[in-house]
Amino acid sequence: MASRPQSTPSPDLPTPQRLQRRLGVLDSTAIGLGSMLGAGVFVVFAPAAALAGSLLALAVAVAGVIAYCNAVASAQLAAIYPSSGGTYVYGRNRLGEWPGFIAGWGFVTGKTASCAAMALTFGHYVAPAFATPLAVAAVVVLTGVNLLGITRTALLTRILLGVVLVTLAFVAAAAVLGPHAPSDGGAGAAAGGWGVLPAAGLMFFAFAGYARIATLGEEVKDPTRTIPRAIFAALAAAFVIYLGLALLLQWQLPAQQLAGSTAPLLDAVASSELSAGAPFVQAGAAAACLGALLALITGVGRTAMAMSRERDLPSPLARVGGAHTVPYLAELAVAAAVIVLLLTTNVLTVVGFSSFGVLIYYSVTNAAAFTLPTRPWHAPRWLNVLGFLGCLLLAVTLPPASALGMAAVLAVGLAGRFLVLRRRKAAA
Repeated sequence: MASRPQSTPSPDLPTPQRLQRRLGVLDSTAIGLGSMLGAGVFVVFAPAAALAGSLLALAVAVAGVIAYCNAVASAQLAAIYPSSGGTYVYGRNRLGEWPGFIAGWGFVTGKTASCAAMALTFGHYVAPAFATPLAVAAVVVLTGVNLLGITRTALLTRILLGVVLVTLAFVAAAAVLGPHAPSDGGAGAAAGGWGVLPAAGLMFFAFAGYARIATLGEEVKDPTRTIPRAIFAALAAAFVIYLGLALLLQWQLPAQQLAGSTAPLLDAVASSELSAGAPFVQAGAAAACLGALLALITGVGRTAMAMSRERDLPSPLARVGGAHTVPYLAELAVAAAVIVLLLTTNVLTVVGFSSFGVLIYYSVTNAAAFTLPTRPWHAPRWLNVLGFLGCLLLAVTLPPASALGMAAVLAVGLAGRFLVLRRRKAAA
């Protein structure tokens, strides 16, 4: 595949305002890890266990391998193209406008739905009877935090991440103390063998948070060094935590209870000698949802801004301003879309939907990284091939409703762009 020159905004548009570089390694890592340890860690194990059975840890490992391939590709590209937008920018520059649009549209639509899911999960943990109003309030408040500037976002992310890590340590201690579920004698392995790949696809939802580091590339200090370090640090920490929790949950809960649970980490504590700490786990889950929601709104807003700079979304969304230099119109547009979803749909089933969109996003990342002429020793081209094929395999093995739903959204976006370009050409 031949590389392409970096794209520039249309000549009839003003030069886009740039964001300011304020994030170091610690802040960038916290944003990535906070995204990965969001609501996913509290809900994704149950549907993955229902598919993979006793092979849940294997599903986590498969998702982790594909995530590593994607992280290597993302780190390579982000160091070369340290701009907001992530793979939307990489795809345009390395592969062309259409692959870039596919990546950007898949990310914006899939992650907007994820924002709604995170917000509603927060509402259900805090007060189920008032879940939707609380979810809307969370979106409004966190959007306000984002409008105060990226340093405020990073500070609140670090605080929430600290709460989540303490909560997960408490859950691990409860699982170790027991009592423990009796072994199923390996019966679950046979039942779960064919479900490992779709389970890995769902688990990938939990690993995708490091994309937020790349989408914030324009706001990172010394991006050539900072972005790769932050991506690998966040991914390594998340992999250890997820694999450890998968093993502990299977040790603590009977297989059927784990597969059918709506709050597996809470169930693990409730059935242990530390059951009095269940309210603490609820508070930790709420903090995790808020941390992930904060990072998601930030990342989706930056990608929407990048797409509007190239006129793939309405150009006003590219405006950067205010005392804190933020893409305020893109942030407000994302918040409005999330609130509409919260008020009109049931979004707790969008984990697979989001996974499909993000897997397509990362397939473009790997394809773009494959075209790079120079690469570090730890990033051979075969790793890009493995990541590309792995993303597509996990995407097509997701539950059919998730795959078909997101495929339809992608098709609508492609058709819309084709019609807009055709109209612009006719008007020229």
